[in-house]
Amino acid sequence: MGAPDTQIKQTLGFQAEVKQLLHLMIHSLYSNKEIFLRELVSNASDACDKLRFEAIANPALAEGGEVAIRVGYDKAARTVTISDNGIGMSRDEAIAHLGTIAKSGTKEFFASLTGDQQRDAQLIGQFGVGFYSSFIVADRVTVISRRAGAPAEQTVRWESDGSGEFSIELLTGEQARAERGTDVILHLKEGEDELLSHWKLKSILTRYSDHIATPIRMAKETWDADKNEYVTHAELETVNQANALWARSKSEITDEQYKDFYRHVSHDFGEPLAWTHNRVEGKQEYIQLLYVPAKAPFDLWDRNQRHGIKLYVKRVFIMDDAEQLLPPYLRFVRGVIDSADLPLNVSREILQESRDVKAIRDGSTKRVLGLMEDLAENRKEDYARFWAEFGQVLKEGLGDDLANRDRIAKLLRFASTVSDGAQSVSLADYVGRMKKDGDEIKQKAIYYLTADTPAAAAASPHLEIFRKKGVEVLLLTDRVDEWMLSFLREFEGKELVSVAKGDLDLGELADAQEKEAQQKVADEYKDLVGRVKAALGDRVKDVRVTLRLTDSPACVVVDRDAMSQHLQRLLKAAGQGAQAGAGKPILELNPNHALVQRLKEAAEPQLADWSALLLDQATLAEGGQLDDPADFVKRLNRMLLAAG
Repeated sequence: MGAPDTQIKQTLGFQAEVKQLLHLMIHSLYSNKEIFLRELVSNASDACDKLRFEAIANPALAEGGEVAIRVGYDKAARTVTISDNGIGMSRDEAIAHLGTIAKSGTKEFFASLTGDQQRDAQLIGQFGVGFYSSFIVADRVTVISRRAGAPAEQTVRWESDGSGEFSIELLTGEQARAERGTDVILHLKEGEDELLSHWKLKSILTRYSDHIATPIRMAKETWDADKNEYVTHAELETVNQANALWARSKSEITDEQYKDFYRHVSHDFGEPLAWTHNRVEGKQEYIQLLYVPAKAPFDLWDRNQRHGIKLYVKRVFIMDDAEQLLPPYLRFVRGVIDSADLPLNVSREILQESRDVKAIRDGSTKRVLGLMEDLAENRKEDYARFWAEFGQVLKEGLGDDLANRDRIAKLLRFASTVSDGAQSVSLADYVGRMKKDGDEIKQKAIYYLTADTPAAAAASPHLEIFRKKGVEVLLLTDRVDEWMLSFLREFEGKELVSVAKGDLDLGELADAQEKEAQQKVADEYKDLVGRVKAALGDRVKDVRVTLRLTDSPACVVVDRDAMSQHLQRLLKAAGQGAQAGAGKPILELNPNHALVQRLKEAAEPQLADWSALLLDQATLAEGGQLDDPADFVKRLNRMLLAAG
């Protein structure tokens, strides 16, 4: 069976639940329906940028005059047209870009819909579906495009009414586009006639697209007193400033202009949380305009996504996936970096090896961290919003960016036993609250506990002695925390110590009387410990008594240098059970608990059941899973019947 004839008009289905998406867009954004023009002009601007970049290697592509965008309308046909002479699209590109909605995250997109208009509007921006805002004002959209360097007979026409299908065909002869570029033709719905106005379109463009560096042109209109109407001329006028916003002085730019530019560069419908705009001079000269979004993008956890920073050289667009300009843990940052020093023919290979790029990367990283520090210090509520969205990815920086590890550590926020479940405690806050004896800090370590959920962490028996002594413990429940801890060993000279590790040393927090009691109890229960260890066999590494428990009969711990129980569970869940299965737990018994005291008098068959029960209970309290739940149930039933 041969390939389909691309000359024949075909009707194809969209790659997503379009009706649902369009319904959402129309109802979420109808109050601000003007944004359709902003999105289409932004897309046209991107096409012009891409042409300039490809023309660096192939100058013939850019022949044919100045690159620009044109916006016009036709009252008789009731259409609005956005045209550009940028890179254009081939047939396959038209299908890929216009026929696939939110292609990288369709499932996640629909799973994220909330029914809240404002939040759903933000989602639309996150999922890159701005083109489809056309259907807010149009009941049919026609796209005619010719790829730069392609012959006229490869002009493609894409058309859809947004109902779930689109048609695509190649145009020849007089229908073909005379030059490269794209026309987006909107066939307006009834009731949208106000858009058939020079003044209306110009006002929208001035408001939303003034910052775009590519000239946006419209046919000039003047008032004809004799005809008592506006007359359209062949002469074109530029309706935007057409100079790069980032190159202008900060004093000339309003907050609203900064926000509009953010929407342009990020394709996000919301406002940024914060931004920083700087001109760097010295060995390297460059301008940076960097934004921190208010909401996390849907692909935040895809470390291979690189679309945060647009790289320009002397106002010429180079690439929009410049991963070398910021480290992976700052992949949520959006914005522009414009260098005066890099060569125009810069490539990925050059980027990776360039000393100049490394200096820009280091400078931009420090600038973003400085912005976050300012938020943390002066805009605490905004920083809490930032942390809720991006906290987990920022933790990656402890491994990604060794040079700034100390700065990142100060930005971290955790839940603790005194924070009511909120991740609001900094390491500096913790150190400031350490137990003191007068002016002298008695507490020598920062204590933490890792767990699967906040509820499991708060209920852990490992916290009992710390609650008794009034010592704060950090509760770490993010998946990235175990990995993070391999890089975060101390803070301001204070070692981070897990409360779930064996041989817990409270240092000066435990008085001499307590240490003496610990030794006395260990001698008294030496025989019982040996019997329990024999009964459990190879299920445990060791059995010992402890005074770290106050309410629970037992708990499980691991050696100080061994893999934590929580990390073992994570590895098993990730299919790396072989790596996780090496470490056996240590069972610690509470000698002051009635169940443990009864064990001393128990015969061997009963002792074996009680020992296994205490181990299983301790494993469950830790958030672990039993190897044989059925055996646990049988044993428990047997013991209940015997007790009855």
